[in-house]
Amino acid sequence: MSGSMSANLSIAVLLPCYNEAATIGAVVHGFKAALPGAQIHVYDNNSTDGTALHAMLAGATVVRERRQGKGHVVRRMFSDIDADIYIMADGDGTYSPDDAEELIRTLLTERADMVVGTRRGVHMDAGRQGHAFGNRIFNVLYRTIFGSDFTDIFSGYRVFSRRFVKSFPAVSGGFEIETEMSVHASRLKLPVSELELDYGRRPEGSHSKLSTFKDGAKILWMFAMLMKETRPFAFFGMISSAFMLASLGFMVPVLAEYFETGLVSRMPTWVLSMALMMISFMMFTAGVILDSVARARAEQLRIHYMNLIAPNLGYNAAARGEMEMKSHRQRKTGAA
Repeated sequence: MSGSMSANLSIAVLLPCYNEAATIGAVVHGFKAALPGAQIHVYDNNSTDGTALHAMLAGATVVRERRQGKGHVVRRMFSDIDADIYIMADGDGTYSPDDAEELIRTLLTERADMVVGTRRGVHMDAGRQGHAFGNRIFNVLYRTIFGSDFTDIFSGYRVFSRRFVKSFPAVSGGFEIETEMSVHASRLKLPVSELELDYGRRPEGSHSKLSTFKDGAKILWMFAMLMKETRPFAFFGMISSAFMLASLGFMVPVLAEYFETGLVSRMPTWVLSMALMMISFMMFTAGVILDSVARARAEQLRIHYMNLIAPNLGYNAAARGEMEMKSHRQRKTGAA
């Protein structure tokens, strides 16, 4: 990266880790060599194999997060650290630190708030075909529900602007945190970009912490919850349609009998069909109301995001702080 692009920008490298003693030292050294001016932060998530010690000996700042799960670690990192540019990668050595410079350049030249390093060799991840198949399915599902902004929503190699990090709510607790990041960007229509990078294999002695079925179920549940929160009309509309179809399925035979004989011999079936139809109407009404609420929440998030200083090559940290204080005083004056 040229000096003019990085001279006034503080860069933080964030490495969430759990039992990565075999690789974390090399990863820290790699980022120190690739980005000499960056601060390297390793957040140890209750490792039992000496990960924290290896990271500290390699020169990283080490913090322990006791709540188990990558989402909890990311929430803590984003809360604790203040920088102009944030680089998040895994501590397992599958992402090359040498690619960080190109990711930052892409963030700055395209004036994006997040750049995702998509994984070129993800389907060869130690031969775990379950992970590769799930990755394809969830990416297709994401594009269907939330839009086509991303092709690899599970990549752990990302670069963020400060205003993305400080406007991201981070409510997930586990590996579904990358999905939440992607939805946050799609929901607020933030400028994002992707950069295809090589994806390495884990070295001997390093093992994936991702469970194909357990974490897959958590991610699927997160998809449903994020759809409920960000697209409630579509979410409750599908539920309403399902109840309506069930209602009609029970109703049609009863109506056919009534028009043929003038009698309703299956009254319980008729009552059930009416109850299902009422539930369908309730779900539809809930979707309409919550859609308005979701739009208001998105507007508030967008306003908060816009109040944060955008990345600018001319700003240094002191100038940024001064401008934010001035903006805060103006808002207080306006409110008074």
